[in-house]
Amino acid sequence: MTATIPDLRHRTAVVTGATGGMGQVIAAALVDAGARVITVARDPARADMLRARIGADSRHRLDVISGDLSRRADLRTAARIIEDRYEQVHILVNNAGAHFPDHRVSPDGVEMHVALDYLAACGLMTHLDAALRRGRARVVNVASDTLNDTRRIKLAGRPRPPTLDLTHVDDLADLNPRSGFVPFEAYARAKLMTVTAGYALAPSFATDGVTVNAVHPGIVATGIIDDLIPPALRPFGTLIRRTMLTPAEGAAAALRIATDPGLVGVTGRYFDRGSVAATPPISHDPAVQRKLLALTEAHFAR
Repeated sequence: MTATIPDLRHRTAVVTGATGGMGQVIAAALVDAGARVITVARDPARADMLRARIGADSRHRLDVISGDLSRRADLRTAARIIEDRYEQVHILVNNAGAHFPDHRVSPDGVEMHVALDYLAACGLMTHLDAALRRGRARVVNVASDTLNDTRRIKLAGRPRPPTLDLTHVDDLADLNPRSGFVPFEAYARAKLMTVTAGYALAPSFATDGVTVNAVHPGIVATGIIDDLIPPALRPFGTLIRRTMLTPAEGAAAALRIATDPGLVGVTGRYFDRGSVAATPPISHDPAVQRKLLALTEAHFAR
């Protein structure tokens, strides 16, 4: 995989979710290409597994910061540590994410899909603003094409994207409430929010050479898939996973957006694996973008 990645010596990359299947591949590939990679990990045992994968000879290029990115205080602390240690960040891959099968709330009172699948990504984009601009960084938000269609079995009918009506929302804690909670739609909504925020931030970042893109890596056989398989099909889970991409195949899409010289300057795009694709019209609505960023700023200002 690293054969297609340019020499990244003297480059600094932040990769979230780097202790998971696809994240490990992304982090290891960037280290192999010469980059220094920083990640935030809440589980010391999984961090040790990442170190083992990187190997003793390259471990000095891996910096693990302890923290839980679904917590506001931990994210702010991690961002401060990164900016204190590294003047520039050249690559930011927001890969952290999860699907929660029941309604859960973060310590900050925000539903967990919003906290981890959205706020972790948008929070790092905004809190690492100065380092990203100094590094003329490439930001890659790992998304999911569920943001275009929340149907789990697509046999007939039209795509059904998640709703994102912020008209009467005064706090991000109001999103994905317990009443009427549908886990798959909550997950898709959070991914849609991440892409929407990326579109909103891209023009300002572009003035300093920073690009912000999102990518659907394909249907990858990771831990999230176990929760996303409909109950009726779970007896066939092993067979279903065999039809999916491996973590290495999924990681290749994110690595390309982060490192391909042919994509220098390309920003504000959503990629479905290797191709530019569309997202729901609401993600391009300037009023929705402004409201989402205002709500996010208010969340982190507390």
